[in-house]
Amino acid sequence: MKAVIIAGGLGTRLRPLTYNTPKPIVPVANRPFVLHQIELLKSHGATEIILNLHYLSDAIRELLGDGKKWGVKLHYSIEENPLGTAGAVKLAERHFKGEPLIVVFNGDTLTDINITEVIKFHKKKKARATLTLTEVMDPTTYGLVFTDKQGRVLNFIEKPSWERVEGLDKYLINAGIYVLDPSIFEGVPWGKPVMFENVVFPDLLKRGEPVYGFESKNYWIDIGSPEKYRLAHEAILRGEVTLFRIFGRREAGGIFMGEKVEMDKTARVIGPALIGREVKIGAESVIKNCTVLGDRVVVGRESSIEHSIIWEGCQIGNNVKLNGCILGYNCKLEDGVSILKGGVIADFTILSKGSSINA
Repeated sequence: MKAVIIAGGLGTRLRPLTYNTPKPIVPVANRPFVLHQIELLKSHGATEIILNLHYLSDAIRELLGDGKKWGVKLHYSIEENPLGTAGAVKLAERHFKGEPLIVVFNGDTLTDINITEVIKFHKKKKARATLTLTEVMDPTTYGLVFTDKQGRVLNFIEKPSWERVEGLDKYLINAGIYVLDPSIFEGVPWGKPVMFENVVFPDLLKRGEPVYGFESKNYWIDIGSPEKYRLAHEAILRGEVTLFRIFGRREAGGIFMGEKVEMDKTARVIGPALIGREVKIGAESVIKNCTVLGDRVVVGRESSIEHSIIWEGCQIGNNVKLNGCILGYNCKLEDGVSILKGGVIADFTILSKGSSINA
């Protein structure tokens, strides 16, 4: 089976974290995010994966290579200009033309969906396109999908207002994971911006083609914003995402501890939490409540860090208080710094003694 990961976006919603790091390799649980997607696809039979890239693509190719290290064969399809979701897959068509089906995966998506079940459903329904659907509380920033009792798609509403969804029992949205008959790309222009959501799928419906929705109850989140990125880590650490590899020695209380960690005997880690390799934690400091410390992070004395994601190489001083924030690579926080919920700090930032950020 072949799969396409659409990962050509600029990652604008995750800025400033993505100014230097393309979104596909932003660290999630201290590993490049795209590796989790590759491992999920591989576990469901994908042997070849095409990565659609645009922004900072060289960094991604250098990290992943030909895919042999990850047990798959990787191909790269590079957009010179953004082509939209369907235009991006069309660009990669030479890698999958002639296949009976392909799986398409949105590069923002963290999930443990059973792709094998979606494929079985697709084949049973003899569909041209099968969309994975997930239920959300707020559909206004997504594409709402309506189906009949057999799962056949009836229509779409992109980013509906609350008035348009009034009276619905639940909100099923397009989760950005598709099983497709590659022949649907025959009418898609090469090199032109085209979207699945408002062009390809609606056109299939107009022609009466069998388009189906597979409702999944599995974990799903779009990590494209800082808040969702942080919430995804909390779900991972709580064990809500199955088939997700966390590297580190598992200890009581949901704590994962990397190699060569140096922690003062008066310091505490209260799980769930993930502590990377070669981390140093000073006296009386407390790390708790779904916090992730990347490799080689240094935490001084009497500091408190909770609900926060700290990327590799950060230096955190004494009496620092962090709650609900994200620090990019190699930041330096001097003594007495305070960052409260919502703070997102760019790579290599230096915050002077006593600085306070309340986002």
